[in-house]
Amino acid sequence: MKKIVANAAIKEVKSNMILGLGSGSTAALMIKSLADEISSGKLQNIKGVATSFQSEVLALELGIPLVDLASVSQIDLAIDGADEVDPAFQLIKGGGACHVREKLVASKANQLLIVVDETKLVQNLNKSFPLPVEVLPNAWKQVEELILEMNGSSTLRMAAKKAGPVVTDQGNLILDVFFEDGINDPKAIEMSINNIPGVLENGLFVDLVNKVLVGKIENNLPVVYSPSKVS
Repeated sequence: MKKIVANAAIKEVKSNMILGLGSGSTAALMIKSLADEISSGKLQNIKGVATSFQSEVLALELGIPLVDLASVSQIDLAIDGADEVDPAFQLIKGGGACHVREKLVASKANQLLIVVDETKLVQNLNKSFPLPVEVLPNAWKQVEELILEMNGSSTLRMAAKKAGPVVTDQGNLILDVFFEDGINDPKAIEMSINNIPGVLENGLFVDLVNKVLVGKIENNLPVVYSPSKVS
């Protein structure tokens, strides 16, 4: 499913574009498909803007030219994954701790295309997937206490193959947050959390998505469809 939806996303790419290159497993497949299209000559004069060290390394290995985010005035199209997508195309991202750079790229893009499998579609955000909040290392406890006052419970994300917490590309820590009733007003929660001193950014992507491509299994075969946005 991930491969076919990644390939479908590449059909949205045109020559001479500046592309935001997302992070995560589906985005990695998209980057590989993009490299194939460039090497075959089907796409020309493509420049990528990486959303993470992971996507930067992969793009360089595959020979995709990269430019720095600060050096471009706009991005034609950003293609990325998501951890949760609601019917209004509001997102939770940050399962890979890359959401700060991902949001910077998304906010600079003329179009944001999200590629997911159907397990990422939810009616309400934050019912089963935590909201990642990137915090300064010496502020995580203070931020945790203030989020508790918002009826949110926080867990410091711990690394899987090292002792201690996950450290982001920016050198910060991640709090994974669940709200008691999920997130019904993403815009308000995004603003409230980002106003807490010590918070760099959270994983709510509000009013940024233009199109979603979804992979699913139908009659034992993988297919891709694009759902309509619900206002």
